[in-house]
Amino acid sequence: MLTFNNEPQFAEADQLVARARAGDADAFEQLLRQHYRFIFRVALRWLGNDSDAEDVTQAVAMRLARAIQGFDGRSAFTSWLYRITLNAVRDLQRSQSRSRRLHDAVALVSEDSHSGDQEDALRIADIWRVVRSLPDQQRDAVMLVHGEELSQAEAARIMGCKEPTVAWHIHKARKALRQIL
Repeated sequence: MLTFNNEPQFAEADQLVARARAGDADAFEQLLRQHYRFIFRVALRWLGNDSDAEDVTQAVAMRLARAIQGFDGRSAFTSWLYRITLNAVRDLQRSQSRSRRLHDAVALVSEDSHSGDQEDALRIADIWRVVRSLPDQQRDAVMLVHGEELSQAEAARIMGCKEPTVAWHIHKARKALRQIL
């Protein structure tokens, strides 16, 4: 059976979700333990800062405890978890002032993005910094498709829109990036 981003086998995940929804604290703890790195990685990609990503991860863990009851299984658990994580990221971004200090460029690049050349790493960091400054829908589409390497269809499910809309947001983002960079 295929797995998605190190997610446990779907049947096992579905069982854990069902048990957690029924109030099984051990199942909830196991579900959270299995997805903690996933949540952190997504938050880090969007925020570019370990400390902020950890804050969002903790916020998602608390939200998940309340929100698990609302998971209806119409989408994959990870798609639903993406949405909760992105909402927490947006909440943190709104709470921070626009004059937020710039972070060390090297810290903005995840380990898997390094090409070995420091100049390339800094260039990649600059690109992701600019992507994070795009309007929400454009940023989310680019981050999901290019940062998380999801299909446009999966990105559309997470963003709650149609696939052509995701393609349009990516197109607009590319135009904006060409002008900025």
